[in-house]
Amino acid sequence: MLPAALRRVTEGVTPYFCFLLLVVTLGPHQFGFHLAELNAPQDVITCHSGKTPSTIYGKGSVDCIPMNEAQFATVSSIFTVGGLIGALVAGPFCSRFGRLPAMRITGLLFTAGSIFETLATSIAMLAVGRIFNGVGAGAATVIVPLYISEVAPVQSRGFFGAFTQITVNVGILFTQTLGYFQSQKADWRTILGTGIVLASAQSLGLLFVPESPSWMVARHDDPATLQKARRTLQRIRGSKANLDAEVANWPGNARSAEEQALLGQEAAGISGDGDGEGVVVIAPPSPRPAAAALGKAKKPTIGFFGLVKDPFYRPALIAIIGIMFAQQVCGINSVIMYSVSLLNGMLPLNSGVLTIIISAVNLIMTMFSAPLPDRLGRKACLLISVVGQGTSSFLLAFSIVYGIKILSALSVLTFVAFFAVGLGPVPFILASELVGQEAVGATQSWALGANYVATFLVAQFFPLINTALNAKLGGAGWVYFLFAFFAVLSTIFFWFYVPETNGKKDADEVWGRTARVD
Repeated sequence: MLPAALRRVTEGVTPYFCFLLLVVTLGPHQFGFHLAELNAPQDVITCHSGKTPSTIYGKGSVDCIPMNEAQFATVSSIFTVGGLIGALVAGPFCSRFGRLPAMRITGLLFTAGSIFETLATSIAMLAVGRIFNGVGAGAATVIVPLYISEVAPVQSRGFFGAFTQITVNVGILFTQTLGYFQSQKADWRTILGTGIVLASAQSLGLLFVPESPSWMVARHDDPATLQKARRTLQRIRGSKANLDAEVANWPGNARSAEEQALLGQEAAGISGDGDGEGVVVIAPPSPRPAAAALGKAKKPTIGFFGLVKDPFYRPALIAIIGIMFAQQVCGINSVIMYSVSLLNGMLPLNSGVLTIIISAVNLIMTMFSAPLPDRLGRKACLLISVVGQGTSSFLLAFSIVYGIKILSALSVLTFVAFFAVGLGPVPFILASELVGQEAVGATQSWALGANYVATFLVAQFFPLINTALNAKLGGAGWVYFLFAFFAVLSTIFFWFYVPETNGKKDADEVWGRTARVD
């Protein structure tokens, strides 16, 4: 017999829904895959493995592409530039044209990007492929969570929403493992070519995925579309599922509970006619009081730049931008994107094997930490995470500088584990909880923009700063003292400026202020 919590999560889950979940999460999976794909084969791709370029596949094809450190950093970080573009464009596009066309376009972008990367014979060609994949990845991080939230059973949307982050980490683990076995000679092209297989599988699977019923209902109110939306939802929920409660608020369906109660009272009520006799009065349908009330209370939507100009929302904007920058400047992508070359020879394990272990720890901790923000609170998880990651950074730097290899290995593992506790998932939760519904869209756009900008800065400049510090101070590992310093600054920022949102009914209660009246 299944535990109650597990029964609640699996209630309403059908094989067809599982198929949809598998197909659509191939988008976030490829985000993780392409984020880490150059890590393991870095030395081979850049001709730093002791070999010189040689033609092996025919005219114009080489087994490596000569690059210096700055050029490789640019190729790596340009993925995040594409991600920023994709994230900003995807929201308006999928709102206007639908979730399904948007996801299909990401499949095409992933396919084109992977082809460019696999066949690349120059830095420019490799960079173009990275941009295409970045745009697809950025778009997928926006579209897929929306689609899952709209097709998942109501009582388990939070659980299945976590699959986006989980599949990102699965993608990272997959590519790190593949890179361990394929990072020699021209075999790195096999790693990048696997992206073509993943993108093709996504594109093929999406041919059998329907449009989100919620989007169809929100964008169209004609009877044919509403019937199609209901048939789609019935297929997702199962032929025997009762949809009445879920579709109650769809246009053309049953009136609101308030209106039904009112009409019921009017139909069955006794009205006096002045002489004491009662007559049955059947009143015509009246306007929906609930809808009218909501219409009066509804706040105007806040735009992207309106969020900056309005002092009412400015504290939330500063908080979310600070949180997103903290997520990156504490150094997680220094491990995800550069760990093999960075840690080579510094630790007791082969750096490729350690990278696989790191990715596995990241995945496992992400899964086990999913309930913590609701149990401990968002701010508590952020503080535990940043203090733990900062301490791990300090110990990692200390152990590398003084050659304590076992401490180095343990520190890098705890560094990743603490990230998964709070800095990984919580920033994206807070982006929708620090403001009211009227400003959620604009806040999410700022959050994604800040995240990709910070990711770009770390990806682009980390290798250069690391090399400069090592040359200036002698030895390796000094850059992690810098990450520890950023963790201290982030801790101070979280403590004094980021409010707790867990258990608060709305953004006004979060900030301890009176609701705004426009």
